[in-house]
Amino acid sequence: MAVDQGTFRRAVGRFATGICVVTSREGRLDHAMTVNAFTSVSLDPLLVLVCVEREARFHDAVVEAGVWGVSVLDSGHRPVADWLANRGRPLIGQLDRIPHHRGPETDVALLDEAVATLECRTTAVYPGGDHNIVLGEVVAADVCDDRSGALLYHRGAYRQL
Repeated sequence: MAVDQGTFRRAVGRFATGICVVTSREGRLDHAMTVNAFTSVSLDPLLVLVCVEREARFHDAVVEAGVWGVSVLDSGHRPVADWLANRGRPLIGQLDRIPHHRGPETDVALLDEAVATLECRTTAVYPGGDHNIVLGEVVAADVCDDRSGALLYHRGAYRQL
């Protein structure tokens, strides 16, 4: 029996995920995207992955750059998540109104008010249907314990922890 896409989306939507912004830099141009398909993979070596739709303009930028950042969003970052999930936003200046700094290891943009940040170097890219799975070694990490609870995605909507 085949599973239709609608049923599949509703089923996996019952799995609560955190919300991150993944960033990369191609030349002098910053690229950013809201994601919930992010996970840790390994402690030895330190590996994480993110799933990126092949048709997204972020895809080519992150694959070509070979480095990327992850900013884990807190419950107050819903406007940031909405903005960077908007497919119609301008590419140039998309981070202008979001406070950020450059990662010391990769020079990618990291959000100033994230609850945690990671800097990664791509180690492999695997096909996964209409997405690619981008595997990265974590080369730097930072945690801010002063932030509020996490921003989550569950049942097709943002939630707060």
